Amino acid sequence: MKTYSVIIKEIAQELGFMYCGISKAVFLEEEAAHLETWLKRGYQGKMSYLEGHFDKRLDPTKLVPGAQSVISLVYNYFPKEDLTDSSPYKIARYAYGEDYHVVIKEKLTHFINHIETKIGKVEGRAFVDSAPVHERAWAAKGGLGWVGKNSLLINKNSGSYFFLAELILDLKLAPDGPIKDYCGTCTRCMDACPTAAISEPYVVDASRCISYVTIELKDEIPSEFKGRMEDWAFGCDICQEVCPWNRFSTAHSEPKFLPQGWEKLSKKEWKEMTEVVFAKVFKKSAVKRTKFKGLQRNITFIKSDK
Repeated sequence: MKTYSVIIKEIAQELGFMYCGISKAVFLEEEAAHLETWLKRGYQGKMSYLEGHFDKRLDPTKLVPGAQSVISLVYNYFPKEDLTDSSPYKIARYAYGEDYHVVIKEKLTHFINHIETKIGKVEGRAFVDSAPVHERAWAAKGGLGWVGKNSLLINKNSGSYFFLAELILDLKLAPDGPIKDYCGTCTRCMDACPTAAISEPYVVDASRCISYVTIELKDEIPSEFKGRMEDWAFGCDICQEVCPWNRFSTAHSEPKFLPQGWEKLSKKEWKEMTEVVFAKVFKKSAVKRTKFKGLQRNITFIKSDK
């Protein structure tokens, strides 16, 4: 007879998730001290939402009363065609296609339905980068990889180009154990970051990260970033591009993550883009997060570098 954990992992595979790891829903004591120090240093920049719900971020039972298990999931987004050099302005690979929040949340709804069909009624919630959940810590705890020096989860067989998602349930499951850190003495991500955002191994000053500057920051981009943006208009993949483990990345098979038309825009069309064109081209994209004015600001700043 199959255990609940085996059934859960079979459902994950059926729904296209790359990996599935299980952890016991307990307070993340070790991560608490790291998070507190990180916040005190101001590395969150103006992402004030990271300062709230401190306990919820570390204790899954605060999000789901009676929680027994955290199911961590990995969904591949590595593109078959790399558009980094062919597009006049660079967009992080995770945003090539439709918004992952929507795509994966739908899969998680199916996931819970399948669990209830095969196991029985469960209480819980699904998360896709949408609530105070310490995603990378749970994924590492569930053995899906280790948190690298660039603060991203890295898998020995598949690199780091993937989304993380979680199901926090009142279902008791056999937990998986963590794996060792395979970064070793490598510092390629630290050396390659043009803004020196990886302030020390395993610590990222988000306020200096190009992804933060082009997406989260709503103010004008500080002048200290002049000449350092390297044409990134939305997000940044530099620390992933140089990571040796990403030589094992394989192309995803999710049709909804294929480029939605923005890749055909010329440099002139990028520069002269109107709000109407922006709304059409990025209708289902995560790029909408920066809004038209934000993308305009990013492109104008990059142009002034030239």
